[in-house]
Amino acid sequence: MTETHAKGLSRRKALALGSSALSLGLAGCATDTRGASHDGPIAVASFFTFYDFARQVAEGTPILIKNLIPTGLHGHGWEPDPSIQVDIITADAFIHVGPGFQPWADRAIKTARDDRAETEFVDVRAGIDLLDLADSVGEEEEIGRGKDPHFWLDPERAKESVDNIRDGLERIAPDEAAVLAENAEAVKAELDVLDDEWRSLVDAAERDVTFLAAHNAFEYVGDRYGVTLQPLVTNLAANNDVRPTDMQRAQDTIADNDIRHIGAAVFEPRRPAEQLLAETSVEGYYPVTPYAGITERWADQGWGYFDIARQINMQTFGRLLDAQEPSAAFETEWRNFE
Repeated sequence: MTETHAKGLSRRKALALGSSALSLGLAGCATDTRGASHDGPIAVASFFTFYDFARQVAEGTPILIKNLIPTGLHGHGWEPDPSIQVDIITADAFIHVGPGFQPWADRAIKTARDDRAETEFVDVRAGIDLLDLADSVGEEEEIGRGKDPHFWLDPERAKESVDNIRDGLERIAPDEAAVLAENAEAVKAELDVLDDEWRSLVDAAERDVTFLAAHNAFEYVGDRYGVTLQPLVTNLAANNDVRPTDMQRAQDTIADNDIRHIGAAVFEPRRPAEQLLAETSVEGYYPVTPYAGITERWADQGWGYFDIARQINMQTFGRLLDAQEPSAAFETEWRNFE
């Protein structure tokens, strides 16, 4: 148990109660997602991928990891209500994806620092070499000076974020350093296995051009494994309104490369994929996700980053690349999904 929890209300909790917790009816002690009190350190995460990595790193310790993104929502475009500020200030650590990626997280960090909150801020992106923003990714997703933020889709880069999470959790629970280090090595070893699986999948591919009826959050996959990814739109905020020039480019790409199957984002509108299904030689669309959120069904099954990689993304890319047939269950559930 940390000193903060042992002594009751810290400065952090007092700030939260003074600003908004009382009006929200929140108690002075923190609670977990089921409402039960928790006396150990608490870390909250701004993005599903790093919530999942953190909960694996914290396994077997008193540290509780909470995901701030509601089930069923995409962690990039989401805008929370003000109560999230209380969650961050009352937490021992806030795990985030670095500046410029989630504006609400940047604002929350500034507010917490201005209030001299004791929250430890864990930047999972610290020290990671990023790709330049491709033409197929919209400038609204740019971070830093022309960089693509979606590094966690590359398992090798994702390992660096695991180290950052380990270091951050050790700062709030130094007595758990040995367990945290052992767990982090296990997560990184699993990322190495996943990397090998991706490479084997691509090595078996009959084609090297794939098409996504979505925006391109997968440039790191293309760069690491040598796959050409053609997205329908560059802008995550495009929603249903696809420009005629983008649709024409999609139709030309599909025809020129004899593409029969395309990817469609789980947390984005399906209408563009349906339009391509109706107007081109495409026979089916299948799900892709940049691990930015989780569906209710995935949550019920306890799925994390590795499960989604193997059960969703790799099944789809196996089909798009003509590398392997998806399982019968996957075909039934996900072909032209609603």
